[in-house]
Amino acid sequence: MTELEYDVADHVATIRLNRPHKRNAFTFEMVNDWADRLVDAQADPEVRVIVVTGAGSGFCSGIDLSWVENHEQAPLEFKQALTDHIHRVPLALEGIDKPVIAAINGDAMGAGLDMALMCDLRLVSTTARMAMSYVRVGLVPGDGGCWLLPRLIGMPRALELLWTGDMVGAERAAELGMVNSVHEPDKLLDATYALAARLAAAPPVAVRMIKRTAYQSQRLDFRTSLDLISSHMGVVRSTDDSVEAYRAFTEKRTGKFVGR
Repeated sequence: MTELEYDVADHVATIRLNRPHKRNAFTFEMVNDWADRLVDAQADPEVRVIVVTGAGSGFCSGIDLSWVENHEQAPLEFKQALTDHIHRVPLALEGIDKPVIAAINGDAMGAGLDMALMCDLRLVSTTARMAMSYVRVGLVPGDGGCWLLPRLIGMPRALELLWTGDMVGAERAAELGMVNSVHEPDKLLDATYALAARLAAAPPVAVRMIKRTAYQSQRLDFRTSLDLISSHMGVVRSTDDSVEAYRAFTEKRTGKFVGR
């Protein structure tokens, strides 16, 4: 049994964290595999959507602290280890222009919550709990939490969660804007894959350009964003899928898209 499972079906790649006995806490080896599979999914023309979820009753409880205790490193070595291993996942995600959906089936703690926040969309089970739990063990968010959370829910609420390490339930997470929707445990994956299928059925080039523009525009002034989207519009409009989408719309039928 591998610690991380990867499969592709119907244009959807699934990355399943598979250490249920550790609530899917990761080691450096496991997180390296995670980053590699993200790179594979981005490069695979058959993949249009990526789903990340956990095996068993947890999503991801962050790094395996017992594993860290057995791999003591000097400060500079540990910093380099974060860069060379754990940070490969957020950096890989930053380079992915396909939709990435987190199906948060159980607890997402510390770096596990960071990993979920890096995804574009988050669907969550009613039984899931989330916490920026670093402060409880005397650490700082090591995987992007201080950058990601304020952008989702605003600085005051983000700092409250970062400073207290308080646990947040599914409904409260939805109220704060941390997750998109809440589902009963036995319905979570059905809802996730229904959404994934809907996104996979859309024109892939347009979907990817929309994601690129949405994230890039967060760092641009409005005029520059308009200039960027005019270029993207010119490219997308020239694709076969754009022609097919227009025809399907006017003919009131489902479009068939090939990604070019």
